[in-house]
Amino acid sequence: MKILLIIPAYNEQENIVNTVKKIKEYGEEIDYIVINDGSKDNTLNILKENNIKHINLIQNLGIGGAVQTGYKYAYENNYDIAIQFDGDGQHDVSYISAICEPIIKGQADMSIGTRYLDKKESEFQSTFMRRLGSKIISIFIRIFCGKKITDPTSGFRAANKKVIEEFAKEYPIEYPEPESTVSLLVNKYKIEEVPVSMNERTGGVSSIRLWKTVDYMVKVVLAIIIDSISFRRRGGKR
Repeated sequence: MKILLIIPAYNEQENIVNTVKKIKEYGEEIDYIVINDGSKDNTLNILKENNIKHINLIQNLGIGGAVQTGYKYAYENNYDIAIQFDGDGQHDVSYISAICEPIIKGQADMSIGTRYLDKKESEFQSTFMRRLGSKIISIFIRIFCGKKITDPTSGFRAANKKVIEEFAKEYPIEYPEPESTVSLLVNKYKIEEVPVSMNERTGGVSSIRLWKTVDYMVKVVLAIIIDSISFRRRGGKR
């Protein structure tokens, strides 16, 4: 199977070399592409100097636009599985096989790596407010889509060919992980979660600041409600 790691990167000069190094050291042959999302720091020069495969976006599109660029690349190059993988070092490359397994076995169209399904698996559990926000978002996804997703904002996700094509055509910009999960569930795609370990960010700044967590959670919940109703009215199509 052709497997691609999509690595969105915005101002990741402190982390990106080490992240790619760990991927290259992984035992199996895995392709990767870094999407430099208009970084304002030295990320682009570092990518060039270290011969790291990348696509450079001339302006910042946000996480949704950067990830969709990766899905377009995966679709155009006929990859069987595309995996979203953060450039900040939080995701553990050793879980790639585990997150791909439900897709390879035909049990899921998308699998999500979660630190909350089996808390013993991951020592890093994020802040209390983010855990609370994830739990509330999870409740609303279950109410409106009938499926419990324990880590709805996880950016460690694997998608099969059908989902790659779907996301290459259209992908949410504002709140990409929970909104895209809702769209897949409404469209009857199969989603499974896989317990993984995640690491605390060692450098750079998260795209979701602490002071924005409550505002983010409220807006995501509203987006879930609106999206689920909208998709159903359109017959489950985006």
